[in-house]
Amino acid sequence: MATRPQTSSIGYLIFMSRWLQVPLYLGLIVAQAVYVWQFMIELWHLFSDVVLHSGASVTEESIMLAVLGLVDVVMIANLLIMVIIGGYETFVSRIRLDDHPDQPEWLSHVNANVLKTKLAMSIIGISSIHLLRTFIDSQNYTATQMMWQTVIHLAFVVSALALAAIDRMSLTAHQRAANAAAAGEGPADPHA
Repeated sequence: MATRPQTSSIGYLIFMSRWLQVPLYLGLIVAQAVYVWQFMIELWHLFSDVVLHSGASVTEESIMLAVLGLVDVVMIANLLIMVIIGGYETFVSRIRLDDHPDQPEWLSHVNANVLKTKLAMSIIGISSIHLLRTFIDSQNYTATQMMWQTVIHLAFVVSALALAAIDRMSLTAHQRAANAAAAGEGPADPHA
């Protein structure tokens, strides 16, 4: 039978194990730097093709695909920021920015459910960019490939809707009223 000090020591050890996630978040920061490098390379290629080579072989379609590639990199970088900041804040430790002017708006009310919903929406955005690129460049894809990309995108959309529905069902009446009041949609008192 475990004694009280052992239980609290084990509990404390388990609680402290959250710090094992820090190297994971630091690794994601390195991945973010890789995406910044990738963005700069793609931007240079676009600039080089359009300006330095007088755009002779550059079509509107190729520019659009290059810009969508840049948007894709930015959206993935945004996803990484949400995971790094939101995950660290939710699962490891408070960042305590104390009203820093650059604090992201969503950080003040981040929790696991908010983070899941934001991540799902980001994944849908990234998937939308990939799908748009596929349809713009459709001559290089088979109908089956385009169909499967569409099906996968719709699976992301359905998953995000399910997450949002589950999140909404898990809220108490008081939490729903507080959210509505914060959004300016009604009174803060659920009984008003």
